Amino acid sequence: MAGAEGIVTDLQAESDSLDDLVAGLDDWQLATPAPGWTVAHQIAHLWWTDRVSLLAVTDEPAFAAVLADAATNPTGFVDEGAEQLATTPPADMLAGWRRTRTLLHDELRRVADGRKLPWFGPPMSAASMATARLMETWAHGLDVADALGVTRPPTARLRSIAHIGVRTRDFAFTVHGLPVPTEPFLVELAAPDGSTWSWGPADAAQRVTGTAEDFCMLVTQRRPRADLDVVAVGDDAATWLTIAQAFAGPPGAGRER
Repeated sequence: MAGAEGIVTDLQAESDSLDDLVAGLDDWQLATPAPGWTVAHQIAHLWWTDRVSLLAVTDEPAFAAVLADAATNPTGFVDEGAEQLATTPPADMLAGWRRTRTLLHDELRRVADGRKLPWFGPPMSAASMATARLMETWAHGLDVADALGVTRPPTARLRSIAHIGVRTRDFAFTVHGLPVPTEPFLVELAAPDGSTWSWGPADAAQRVTGTAEDFCMLVTQRRPRADLDVVAVGDDAATWLTIAQAFAGPPGAGRER
């Protein structure tokens, strides 16, 4: 994987792409595919998480206080943050999100090599935090695009999202209370430019193939598996496709067809 600079640049581009969708939007109360979430909730969630990420980089004691508050409501604190900020007037929300994400991107580029940033799970590198923010920005941006009836073309930025989807394989089994497979998987995905992205040994018996965009939709749980061009070979690989999630927290509910 590329270092933090390249991933932060991709994160910035993904954020700008979503910004373009909402900058001229009149109705921020438009419902998105996420139950109970409007466009305002989607942007508020990204703004809240960028704010918390910025604290993790620049003010670890302040982040520790957020972490302590989160411990009192471990399954709902993220949604609470989105609910609180979603009442912000759209123009103010957009300005706040732009300001916060710009500061975050700049700070991530300055993180010293080897430094681990605190988070709600294990500490992570700047590159890992940028990858997680990229994944979330793309996924919530897809919800906004769906609400607006817009189809955005896939980009090479999906590679980092697919990577985090592959890296979270064991987590998906663990969070569902299932034994982690002992065999490595081969994941081969058709990239937007026609090339192939792959992870794992070429001779692996457990295999997953498909398009990169559909795999990313699967691991972010933005589409049901039946609607996606993702195929598994092997029992463990087939199970993974029913539980995959690239995001932290308890098992996601997925999406209806």
